[in-house]
Amino acid sequence: MANSDDFISYLVDSMHMLGPVQAKRMFGGHGLFLGGLMFALVADDQLYLKSDPQTETRYKAHDLERFTYMKKGKPCHLNYYQAPEECLDNSEELVEWSAMAYQVAVRAAS
Repeated sequence: MANSDDFISYLVDSMHMLGPVQAKRMFGGHGLFLGGLMFALVADDQLYLKSDPQTETRYKAHDLERFTYMKKGKPCHLNYYQAPEECLDNSEELVEWSAMAYQVAVRAAS
């Protein structure tokens, strides 16, 4: 699940409109945090955004994959979905989708 430093820096820099986003190494990947809340994860240079029942349909409408890893030979799914490809080329799209994911983190924390 290694990530390139350039990709992580690009994401953090591109999300600056949200606020002081920080990347922290976690389990071979990275978590992206704002205000102490994790709203995204990066694994194998792929961005995944936090989801809940209110936002899940938007990810599914774009046929985006859910983050899955293997645990004791069985797939485990987390409530993070792959970011749309167009987000990575368009900072406004990236900020919009990331803000939605951050709001999921805020709801989960309360």
